[in-house]
Amino acid sequence: STLPPPRSATLLFTGDLIPHSPVVRAAERMAVEAGGSRSHDFRPLFADVAGRIAAADLAFCHLETPLTDDLTAMSGYPRFNGPAGLADDLVDIGYDVCSTASNHALDKGWMGVLSTLAILEAAGIPQSGMAASESDASEPLLLDAGGITVGFVSATYGTNGMPRPEVAPWIVADLDLDLLLDSARRSREVGAEFVVIGLHWGIEYRTSPTATQREQAETLLADPDVDLVVGHHAHVVQPVGMVGEEFVVFGLGNFLTNQSASCCAVGAQDGVIVEVELQEVRGPDGDSTVIARGVSVTPTRVDRADGHRIVDVPAAIAASVAADEAPDADLVASWYRTAERILAEELPEGLLRVQMGEG
Repeated sequence: STLPPPRSATLLFTGDLIPHSPVVRAAERMAVEAGGSRSHDFRPLFADVAGRIAAADLAFCHLETPLTDDLTAMSGYPRFNGPAGLADDLVDIGYDVCSTASNHALDKGWMGVLSTLAILEAAGIPQSGMAASESDASEPLLLDAGGITVGFVSATYGTNGMPRPEVAPWIVADLDLDLLLDSARRSREVGAEFVVIGLHWGIEYRTSPTATQREQAETLLADPDVDLVVGHHAHVVQPVGMVGEEFVVFGLGNFLTNQSASCCAVGAQDGVIVEVELQEVRGPDGDSTVIARGVSVTPTRVDRADGHRIVDVPAAIAASVAADEAPDADLVASWYRTAERILAEELPEGLLRVQMGEG
């Protein structure tokens, strides 16, 4: 009998999603403009990028804060608590799963974790990084990407000094390499063909990976049960590297936050959409493996002057060129800065591509 063609799929990842108070207020204004009964509407902020997110076989968000359905309990920096409506909007935008392990995961303690988990479950979006029970924490998360079974594990280096309860250390997943490798192994045992580790790691505003990040990536990707490492937390874009023949995306930058050069770092409004192409490879004896065959990067930028809209930078530059207009200087600078940071590791030709605005 004729074998079906080898399977392929696209995994999509975006950077830090932090509902700073100005971002939440922008979503409030959008809800008022739309009319109806909603208190917040984040979807217009994603309008430029939602099509790309929805088109992926499996799209991952990084939700860096707790969520609440009590609007009087919302809060911004330094102890975040975002509105529950964000979860429904993430689904509408096209996300399929979120990582939730971060240094802000315990900003509202144990009850904040339980609230976030209930809100995400009600929205129908699975997550990795938080757990309501020890059995939940050890349960592998399997996801479908175009017929390929993907395992996903999320963990964080710390929780800003907010202690995990002694009776529930598993409430937020810890960046412990042995625990991560054990989670990856369990994912394989229950059917994962490709395992992704999402890590909240590194040093804020540092564009190059730390020695610790490199060591952790090497340890994880040297293990046959781990296929891809994707990082968050630095709030600036970091490079895509390789360990052997496997990719590590050191840092995706900020996708939707209120950070800027005035508070934080040049490039704090920059982020990337990273698309990883998976391909099934069949051996002569009929067995098959799934590999990441290439990475495509689309630079983005938060336009704080336009209601915190996320701009697809190359598309915006191309539109200006097509209209015979000079592209926005901030967007051009953002594109060059992001491309330089993403490409800093000098990978073999053809494996990593940064989307360009023509002209």
